[in-house]
Amino acid sequence: MNVIGSRPDGWWHDRHRAMATLVERLEQWALREDAHVTVVFERPPSPPITSTVVTVAHAPAAAPNSADDEIVRMITADPHPGQIRVATSDRALSERVRSAHATVFPAERLRDLIDPR
Repeated sequence: MNVIGSRPDGWWHDRHRAMATLVERLEQWALREDAHVTVVFERPPSPPITSTVVTVAHAPAAAPNSADDEIVRMITADPHPGQIRVATSDRALSERVRSAHATVFPAERLRDLIDPR
């Protein structure tokens, strides 16, 4: 949601549409860049959002910071955490990501890459 929320474009009026649009933009970008992309939502989107290009994940339980916890869990489970970049504007998550040996990419910069103004 950091990437979605980085631009005050009315996304809060239709949260599901904003999430689906994020996945669509990430798909296009991932194909162009030949990148492996995972998006982690706080809770499973309803109706579900699927992709054959982007991994759409969610936290196992909807609770404060549960998506952050899931992101850190994914990093620590990966054999090559140094190859992972996490797009976030959240300071606490950024610190956790760096502590897990991954890098941080500003959410607003990712939004500009996948959805230029």
